Amino acid sequence: MENRGYACNTKVGSAMDVDHCQQKEEEEEQEDPFLKFVDYARSELLSLEGDRNKDDDGSDGLGWSWIVSRILKTCIAYSSGVTPAILLSELSQAWSEQRWVGAPKKPLELINHLKKNHRRTKLPNTVTIDSIYAKNFLSLNSVLEAVIIDAFVLPGDYWSSNIIDVYLHRRFYDLTGLQNGILKRGREIFLTGCYLRTATGGSGHPRLLPTEYLVILLDENQDDDAMLLGAQFCSDPFSSISLDAVNRGASYSLYARIEKIESSEIHRKFETLQRKQITLVDGDGVKLKFFLWGEQILLANLFRVGSMLALDKPYVNISVDCDTETSEDLCLEYGSETQLYLVPYIQHEEQVCVTLTPNRRHGSRPLGSFNSSQDLKFSQVSLPRDSQGTIDFSNYPFRSFVVDLRIKMTGISLYGAVTDIIKEENNQQTVFSLRIADTSGEIWTKLHFARFWSLGRVSFGHTVYISGLTCTMSKQKCLEVLWFENDIGASFINLSCLPALINSSCLHKLSRLTDIFYQTSYAQVCRVWLDPSEYFYVNTIFSHSLCGHFVNKISDRWVECSFCRTISDAAVVRTFHLKITLADKDTGTKVLAWCTGQTAMDLLQISPEEFYELPEDEQVMYPSSLENERFMVALVNCKRDGCVIDGLSPDDSISWEITRACKCE
Repeated sequence: MENRGYACNTKVGSAMDVDHCQQKEEEEEQEDPFLKFVDYARSELLSLEGDRNKDDDGSDGLGWSWIVSRILKTCIAYSSGVTPAILLSELSQAWSEQRWVGAPKKPLELINHLKKNHRRTKLPNTVTIDSIYAKNFLSLNSVLEAVIIDAFVLPGDYWSSNIIDVYLHRRFYDLTGLQNGILKRGREIFLTGCYLRTATGGSGHPRLLPTEYLVILLDENQDDDAMLLGAQFCSDPFSSISLDAVNRGASYSLYARIEKIESSEIHRKFETLQRKQITLVDGDGVKLKFFLWGEQILLANLFRVGSMLALDKPYVNISVDCDTETSEDLCLEYGSETQLYLVPYIQHEEQVCVTLTPNRRHGSRPLGSFNSSQDLKFSQVSLPRDSQGTIDFSNYPFRSFVVDLRIKMTGISLYGAVTDIIKEENNQQTVFSLRIADTSGEIWTKLHFARFWSLGRVSFGHTVYISGLTCTMSKQKCLEVLWFENDIGASFINLSCLPALINSSCLHKLSRLTDIFYQTSYAQVCRVWLDPSEYFYVNTIFSHSLCGHFVNKISDRWVECSFCRTISDAAVVRTFHLKITLADKDTGTKVLAWCTGQTAMDLLQISPEEFYELPEDEQVMYPSSLENERFMVALVNCKRDGCVIDGLSPDDSISWEITRACKCE
């Protein structure tokens, strides 16, 4: 692979030699503008509720990680930038649905009764009927947790003031008998894969079109449901399944616990087929795989690990990759006659000794810190604890810090800077170890990916937000923090590379170049001029399309990625390796920084392919066209422990990476 680079000699300004050590304590005390807005948004949401401390008596409060996730999702959706009004509006709407504020003053008696016994955790992608009416829209993977209030009418999920009609799919007709049908008044169901028929003109109200992705909920504490389970589903263990009997027309009714839900892709000659693999364990401990194919994977939205699944007439197939513990390589599939029943997993909650008082020495600000007249109440918070004693911190009201981590904590979110990344070798899975630092300390986290690295470019100094972390004890009796890509609630967002960051004044503080040396723990946004006459180097080089890091060719088909190790040469793209001087003309400060990928394209205002095709004399002259160009840039301190990555050696003395750039008009 041919690389072509051009450079001019440099005399970088004396500001590069600023001693950071004396400012270390000040640096940690400086407040991240993004975190400041998160605290502000939380106080605003609670003030709208009329009681700033409404959540002090339980687990229904505004979780810090929930607010951060919603803000970042909105930033991703509005890549051109967001305002406080946009963010607060999105948060308010989402929180209204979360808190069920649309519930009627006099709800249906049936729904009111069921709410008292409603103990299960809401499934991901759950939407309310109120929200369907408000938005007049329903995505295909949305989940409805509903209760039947009349034949063929689905209403009242527990938190809506509206009801909605659904046309029943023909595969459920046999379950709707007026006397003995299971789909009758009071029966709870889960729905997904629903299409919305909106009301037009004067034609009435919205309806849901038939969906075959419906699961009927059973309650083992109800006599009728317990009898159904005992009579129909408990007589066929997995070991009794025989392919010969199936071929003779036999059918089975099976009952098992959901142990694992995994996603995969099957590559065929002309298509790629999506697949969900649900591992089931019966009462004898025998495991069997239940496969969902194509559009059927929507059904997995309704499942949760730990729930009990009853399968009536599943399709029995033979599969070489089933890896079952039966005498035959059998697996189950969702057939045309299959009916599914679910006994949902109930998370038992108990009062745990987790205080609502934030630890001030870690930099966390208490609720109401924007209004000193408000007195903060302190109490314990109720968080879910499972039978193994693991506590789910996903709804914890305050930010979690590295120093707070203990074993048997799950649903943890961390916000901090990346100080190291290593790909683990000799592992059948794709696992990266990432070291993240916040104001309280550093910790290594193990990132487990379904197939390969899928988080885009992440490098030293980048500020990241990770949710869905679990703390366990390693074999070496050390605290181990794990993250699994497909786990519920797992997300990874690189704030330093978000396009919305430099376009959203509420999420950053505009700094001068002279200021950036006093705060290096998060991205600094500056207005700068390009000064290529001071120093300019550009090289058209190849990078890995998935991770954005540079590669070197090692054979005709394989290349060595500095980040992911050996990869196929089909996964590389041409990119820039740019080093350039940034200047603040008001103060005379100059900083040498580097960048790659889309950021380099934004600064150079040309694609790598177009630049590569230019004649050599035009490439040499190209820097002159950038003289005095004005940009907004996001800068991160990319130098850690005397080392930098991506082909830059320590003697380059480049401490700053440009992670985003936007041309000033």
